[in-house]
Amino acid sequence: MSRRTEQHPDLTDPRAGAPFFSTWRVGTRERQWQTVEAIGRTWERRPWPTGDLLAYHVYVGDDGSTLMHYSQWTGEQAYESFVKVHRQERVDEIDTAVPGIERVGLGRYRRYRSRERAAGDTRAPGLIVTVRVDFESGVEGRREEWVDLVSKAMDGDPEGHAGLVSAHFHLSTEGGHVLNYAEWESGEAYDRALAAPASEAWERVRAYPGMKGSTGSRYEHALGLVPD
Repeated sequence: MSRRTEQHPDLTDPRAGAPFFSTWRVGTRERQWQTVEAIGRTWERRPWPTGDLLAYHVYVGDDGSTLMHYSQWTGEQAYESFVKVHRQERVDEIDTAVPGIERVGLGRYRRYRSRERAAGDTRAPGLIVTVRVDFESGVEGRREEWVDLVSKAMDGDPEGHAGLVSAHFHLSTEGGHVLNYAEWESGEAYDRALAAPASEAWERVRAYPGMKGSTGSRYEHALGLVPD
């Protein structure tokens, strides 16, 4: 069966060959939590669909309107099989409980590299931040180079990123952008990092050739589902 967990996902799980992120727009803060509860009930009353789904997590957006979904699959084919057999009945039950959900889109990724939490760090993330960075077409390899540059900038700025628990950089399989999933100790810690003066290394990150722009979103972990 499916069971709930309060544990955050392990984004470095080597079995997760196909991490997926998607967004739903539900309209209000009340409907955000109604939808989270509907998802939990729908999944709990059904068997876990496949061993190829390692975990499924839902996050409430700070914007008061959106939900982010993160699922870990062993491969894309496993997800396609789930869609054919198991997805629609779950969607129908959730939509009956909370009508009018807008499913904005699904992003398929591969994890490129992570800044993992330090040994002995037991902090529970109080804030999840995702940053999507878009790149111009025809700049093969630039995404990896940019992520490597960000990693070096973080290593050279331990004080400014003291509140960062971990960061996980994903490359979209369609080739257009990078998605950073970052765990922060708190919203205050993240705000302090944003307000800190930019070092020369961070200026190079922001002015990197081929980078078109970025968008960031803040989330609270709301629901974790794993096989029982």
